[in-house]
Amino acid sequence: MKLPLTNTSWHSKLILPLIPPSPPLRSRAPMAAAAAISPLSLRRHHRRRDKVVVIMGATGSGKSQLSVDLAALFPSEIINSDKMQVYAGLDITTNKISPEDRLGVPHHLLGSVDPDAGELTPSDFRSLGQSVIGDISSRQKLPLIAGGSNSFIHALLAERFDPDADVFGGFDSVSHELRYNCCFLWVDVSFQVLDDYLRKRVDDMLHSGMFEELVRYYDPCRVDPPTRTGLRKAIGVPEFERCFRRRPPRRWDTWAGLDPLRRATYEEAVREIKDNTCQLAKRQIGKILLLKEGGWDLRRLDATEAFRAAMAAPGPGKGLKWAEIWDSQVLGSSTKIVKRFLEE
Repeated sequence: MKLPLTNTSWHSKLILPLIPPSPPLRSRAPMAAAAAISPLSLRRHHRRRDKVVVIMGATGSGKSQLSVDLAALFPSEIINSDKMQVYAGLDITTNKISPEDRLGVPHHLLGSVDPDAGELTPSDFRSLGQSVIGDISSRQKLPLIAGGSNSFIHALLAERFDPDADVFGGFDSVSHELRYNCCFLWVDVSFQVLDDYLRKRVDDMLHSGMFEELVRYYDPCRVDPPTRTGLRKAIGVPEFERCFRRRPPRRWDTWAGLDPLRRATYEEAVREIKDNTCQLAKRQIGKILLLKEGGWDLRRLDATEAFRAAMAAPGPGKGLKWAEIWDSQVLGSSTKIVKRFLEE
């Protein structure tokens, strides 16, 4: 799908066309398939305001997983609201959901913005998101918004949006009047469990090629601006750029083949990435709580036990146990909430 080209400040930043839906490469038997809503029943509910489902949560809490799971049960398309994942490039570093894990579900605003065209602001995202929601709804599909940028989510959904206001200065600054009929799902994980998971996830990302991706991205001729913008804010970029400036990388460097001197600076950068990722999660949880105190009806889903199972020592049935807990405590509850929301 191509977004309409209009006279706005953001359309030149887009890489068109947007990422097309990928063919399903794996399947998962959907739970509670009988709860799925047909396009005809969705059409009955498009009255004054479009209905949207918003999946919120800290980084690493399973928002992408839940969005794809729900899209298997309801005729949906997913809108990314992660402010780093909107940009093209650094797919491992920004932890974009892989094409195979999208299971053929269309994803919008995912890797579709040119990172060299300037920073995408909350105001830009409000305009882009509005256009995508309108297009999805016009085709009798349910827009599913999923991502960790609460400033983007607030900008998109608030009836009255002031780009100069500090939305998260306090709950009284949160706009509780929304321009869509929203169903909010908040995937929450005990912070200690989430902290452990995020630190392990950084290791997994590095083993999947994050370091090599950043070596290719690094440009020794680029001068640091006073303020980082866009993709250069992504956790992993500044940490490794500091490392690379001290000991410039070679294009053939891999994390496993570093000499002892480079290994020391590498390990320092990794520690910073882990700490900064966990600090980001804390800030995101704080903002979610402000939105809840400000009047947003967030339905909390506790995914702690599922994450504990996922973090358990490897062994027979580990994956099955995680899936059973996730389906029961997160997906099952979400399915009931969304079904009631669409039937209202």
